Amino acid sequence: MVKKFQIVFLFITTSLSAFSQAGTGVYQFLDLPVSSRLAALGSSNVSLRDNDINFAFGNPALLTSETSNTIGLSMSSYLSDIKFGTAVYGKTFDKKNYLAIGIQYIDYGKFIYATDIPITDFDNLTYFTAKDMALNIMYARPITNRITVGATLKAINSVYETYTSYGLAMDAGVSYSDSASLFSAGLVFRNMGTQLKGYYSDESGQHLEPLPFNIQLGVSKKFAHAPLRFSLTLTELQHWDLGYQSTNQPTDNLTSTSLTPSTTKSIGFFDMAFRHTVLAVEFVPSKNFYLTAAYNDRRQQEMNMTGFKSMSGFSFGGGIKLYKFHVGFGMTQFQIGNTAYEFSISTSLNEFRL
Repeated sequence: MVKKFQIVFLFITTSLSAFSQAGTGVYQFLDLPVSSRLAALGSSNVSLRDNDINFAFGNPALLTSETSNTIGLSMSSYLSDIKFGTAVYGKTFDKKNYLAIGIQYIDYGKFIYATDIPITDFDNLTYFTAKDMALNIMYARPITNRITVGATLKAINSVYETYTSYGLAMDAGVSYSDSASLFSAGLVFRNMGTQLKGYYSDESGQHLEPLPFNIQLGVSKKFAHAPLRFSLTLTELQHWDLGYQSTNQPTDNLTSTSLTPSTTKSIGFFDMAFRHTVLAVEFVPSKNFYLTAAYNDRRQQEMNMTGFKSMSGFSFGGGIKLYKFHVGFGMTQFQIGNTAYEFSISTSLNEFRL
């Protein structure tokens, strides 16, 4: 057991030193919510051990024996006609080897192909598309009655018009579950990897960019005598400063491309700490029904606009079992008029056996 902890500690410290400056990068679609329930939970949850196969996208250690022979499908109507979705299938081998294969994709829609020459023939426009896709191979195995470890290998393909990129990433996670106390926790290192081929080359060769590495830690607790469950998820733990410079503030020089000090917001310690948190509450009277509400403070702070009231930062959703299918719906508002909707359906093929 001591050796196991030494290995985990070495892995954590190595990851922190290697990715301490992370926080931005390519393939940002990897962090989109992969199901309606995750969208309703604030887009991030690595601790909820509820035999939902979609949660394995966020933490592979959340695969269980109950996710074997289960299929999950999700589709989202995102912002500006962007569509993204996922598909996943799980299988258990030798009782303790949990495996799942999933696909994430996003279609940004059609764009008008234009150059510096003004368009005059609007009846014969040329269009191009932009798409991302990732193949996820997930594996998990329990090492004790309460602890499960898991890993995901991701093969990534990105095509924007004639610009293409390929990458390889990995997630590594651990899940702790105490059914007696209705408590669970999770830790995951997401999107460790690199671009194998950049979108373009320069005088130095392939222009490679970092992946959106993210360390997430979460806990979930259900009350023994009330149908409520609370979750707290901490995100971007490898990168403390989540501040940014606002570019939508007026300046004295309209032609200036530099930001003035007035456009940089000072963020206090507690404000910054809260931006790393996602809070969620679920009403779960049974295994076949749930209602969820969550608050993502970072989203609220970054999407909030002076003079406009919105529910940015909040997300809502619910799910129910109909016949042999679990269906769910999630809603997330970013700004007034910008709301994303996500629909999911899953089923266990074991229920269709005669």
